[in-house]
Amino acid sequence: MNTKAFLDKLRQDIVFSETLCGQHFTFHTTWGVFSPREIDEGSLMLLDHMVINETDDCLDLGCGYGPIGMTMARLAPQGRTVLVDKDFVAVDYANKNIRANGITNAEAVLSNGLAGVGQRKFDVIASNIPAKVGNEMLYLFLYDALAHLKPGGRLYVVTITGLRQFIKRSFNEVFGNYDKLKQGKRYTVAAAQKQD
Repeated sequence: MNTKAFLDKLRQDIVFSETLCGQHFTFHTTWGVFSPREIDEGSLMLLDHMVINETDDCLDLGCGYGPIGMTMARLAPQGRTVLVDKDFVAVDYANKNIRANGITNAEAVLSNGLAGVGQRKFDVIASNIPAKVGNEMLYLFLYDALAHLKPGGRLYVVTITGLRQFIKRSFNEVFGNYDKLKQGKRYTVAAAQKQD
């Protein structure tokens, strides 16, 4: 086996195309980012159950290489979409994908949770929450999401089904409401709304 050729191939971008919510995208990814060869099942479930209006300002929390945030940006052409991730490689690829797909109303920024978005407010915040993030970080996500949503704004999350009861309790605690949109064997999609 030619080790150099093998390693050179591994260092090349992984490139694939996908249609999400009727929007066609080409994604460049790399090893080390989440689900580099295809859009994962949880993200697909989340996208299937979100409602995005044309004027919505959106935030993708933990964006990876950008599929959820880029889809929101396309569905809300009159709004602005911000994608955030704590992994600089993911942010780099998300910005590369935003440019490559001709999306002009979105940007990806390096941020631990919502720490990097300043005072901006959003109509929709969406997240494919990593299973191992820990309850402390989940509480930070939820309280920060509440602070950064406009009145009537919506938070959508997909989690492994094992976190379903924690999400239900914490949504009710933080937002005062919880809506289970879809429960599958592996993933659950839930929403909460910021009361006016």
